[in-house]
Amino acid sequence: MKKILIINGPNLNLLGKREPSVYGNLSFEDYLEVLKKLFPGTAISYFQSNIEGELIDAIQKADGQCDGVVLNAGGYTHTSVAIGDAVRAVSVPVIEVHISNVFSREAFRHVSYIAPAASGLIAGFGLDSYRLAIESLMIS
Repeated sequence: MKKILIINGPNLNLLGKREPSVYGNLSFEDYLEVLKKLFPGTAISYFQSNIEGELIDAIQKADGQCDGVVLNAGGYTHTSVAIGDAVRAVSVPVIEVHISNVFSREAFRHVSYIAPAASGLIAGFGLDSYRLAIESLMIS
């Protein structure tokens, strides 16, 4: 059984409430149940934090414990060299995801400190970006 860890960064605990026109009306906890039904033979765990260091700790702990990480670092994507370094430091494949198409938004969102270290990047498919990331990890 494959083990996949989903890590969400700052403000993603507010999904379903925060800017529904951008992020939708569904909480991540509700969507997580959908993912678990879509991938019944996969152990999917979830971690969310608004704190950069906790995200780094979760990435490091996943190394050797998981078969893949789906990472939505939220706003830290565009600011955190340290999270990018953490992704580089582990051998577990990490797929960077974004709910919105970050390239159709503000210019500062076009820069990712994670993408150069990640195995892949999926953005702009709403919450379905997570499903696509898990599918990509299942075939790798």
